[in-house]
Amino acid sequence: MVWRILRRLLILVISTAAASFLTFWVLFDGCGPARTRLGIGATEDSVAQLCRELGLDRSMASQYLDWAGGILHGDFGVSYISGRALGPQILDQLSVTLWLVAGAMVVAVLLAVPWGLFSALFHRRIWGTLLSAGSQIGVAVPAFLAAILLVLLFSVHLGWLPPNGYQVPGADFGGFLSHMVLPWLALGIVQAAVLARYVRSAVLDESGQDYLRTARSKGLTRLDALVRHGLRNASIPVLTVIGVQLVTILVGAVVVEYVFAIPGIGAGLADAAKRQDLLNVQGIVVVLVVIALVVSFLVDLAYTLIDPRMRTTADGGRA
Repeated sequence: MVWRILRRLLILVISTAAASFLTFWVLFDGCGPARTRLGIGATEDSVAQLCRELGLDRSMASQYLDWAGGILHGDFGVSYISGRALGPQILDQLSVTLWLVAGAMVVAVLLAVPWGLFSALFHRRIWGTLLSAGSQIGVAVPAFLAAILLVLLFSVHLGWLPPNGYQVPGADFGGFLSHMVLPWLALGIVQAAVLARYVRSAVLDESGQDYLRTARSKGLTRLDALVRHGLRNASIPVLTVIGVQLVTILVGAVVVEYVFAIPGIGAGLADAAKRQDLLNVQGIVVVLVVIALVVSFLVDLAYTLIDPRMRTTADGGRA
């Protein structure tokens, strides 16, 4: 098991290094940022002078090493467009997005587990059919449409919740919750519909296993047998889906943040791309990629801890 974790850590490090280089290479534009900063009326001499001042005339390899080395120390550089330090700005935006992603994931899991469980338990009855149909409809609804519908219902018609905006949790926690309920629901309900289908499939697969038949023969109801003995095994394939959904929610947050005017990293990425602030875009993209890789590593680690079979090597020994 230890060697498996170490191998996964090595893969994580190599993947992170490769992803950071590809991000920098794809977005590398030589003296382009200097030309963007000076505007379309700038002369070639002024562009060349600013390019030298910003160090953009150096080789791509040299610039990448400086950029990557700075990120390892938490320094994302200074924006070529605004002149502001990018590290604190990206971290502030990331903290907002993580609140959004965490809340949406909690909503998704809390809805999906009973949704999928009862869909499986009653799959031959009308209630199970209706629950399955509801999850199918939810899969087809994009997050931005769910956000708009929720705003129309709870903000415009009922007036229960604010339609947009953001409050810092430390300054006004009640206001923070009231502003985040709709974004959490918009992201969480859509992902819950996807996750519920996997929960249903996993529970149905486990329901036919011999150990559950034995548990039921001892007097347990079908629901009790599943809860006590089946959910652990059913959670193994679902865990992988949850890891993928975390990344999906992170990507979906870009649109939802715009709908609700939330100053998160998705809105920051869109704004940086619009202003052609390449250094800012590079920093945000590499942060998102690293988060996705870390989530994949943690899912694999949790997979190993939950499933004893993953701790056994191919020759029958312990990993």
